[in-house]
Amino acid sequence: MGKEYVENITSIKGRTTSLKNFCKQNGFIDVGIAKVALLEKEYNNYQQWIDNSFHGTMSYLEKFSQRQNIKEILPEAKSVIVTATNYYTPIQHPSILSENEGKISRYAWGEDYHFSVKDRLVLTENFLKELSKDSISKSYVDTGPILEKAWAVRAGLGWQGKHSNVISRNHGSWFFIGIILSSLEFEYDSPVKDMCGSCTACIEACPTNAIVDPYIVDGTKCISYWTIETKPDIPIPKEIAKNLDTWAFGCDRCQDVCPWNRFQKETTETIFSPRENQTTLTFQEVANLTDDEFRIRFNRSPIKRTKLAGLKRNFTALQSGSDSKIKL
Repeated sequence: MGKEYVENITSIKGRTTSLKNFCKQNGFIDVGIAKVALLEKEYNNYQQWIDNSFHGTMSYLEKFSQRQNIKEILPEAKSVIVTATNYYTPIQHPSILSENEGKISRYAWGEDYHFSVKDRLVLTENFLKELSKDSISKSYVDTGPILEKAWAVRAGLGWQGKHSNVISRNHGSWFFIGIILSSLEFEYDSPVKDMCGSCTACIEACPTNAIVDPYIVDGTKCISYWTIETKPDIPIPKEIAKNLDTWAFGCDRCQDVCPWNRFQKETTETIFSPRENQTTLTFQEVANLTDDEFRIRFNRSPIKRTKLAGLKRNFTALQSGSDSKIKL
């Protein structure tokens, strides 16, 4: 190990530079670091969201005080490292869909990001051990009781838009968030200004009026909630079904219309490109699938989450919704 490298990792400034360089060389488009602290305001807002039952049937979101105090997860934690992975490809959904066709959300076109992002976070944790053999860390990709968006804002990756997604001035909102809790200290980034201004494009574009107030999404009205998060045996309500806006899995409307996504840079990662060049599915191909065929077809795909029964439920709702066959 060279003298320059040793000096670089023993100073907080050098350690920070080394970590950020490693993250970007490892495929992350951005990385920010926040000092561990209680999330008082953010947690109160979250608790109010739960109290309003905007989480629907996602009961696993109801508890966990760790969302406020991250030291309950890792007592030694001093820093929260937040990474961003770009998944944007310049391909667009067809402008006109047939009556038996449904759109797939952009994030689900390729491989499930939980695999690739987690792999990189593990590599980053190994690098933290290289920076300090006493390093203690834990990493998460939507898998723990952590307010990822709140930490992304605190770490300066962007601001939380009125659609509730984090928006980066340089990268838009088409990115996945990864979190590492670390016992090491770093130079910390500052939050950036909310640049949504008076824009209400996402609120006006939501097919089901799920954005009930700026920055507040009622999950029980959200197309993504109904087509991804609900169990297959729960029918999609008629009011949602008739406004599915041709979405069979997830929904991108609020991000599609966001002005900050006009200049989104293309990802260099082919794993996020559409499988078999498909950004849509048809009722017939889904109806004809067996459970085994579904598991093979959507292996390591986010679509596997909803199970075949859930996907068939979604298409049944699309077919039943008289206003769902919209020509875009």
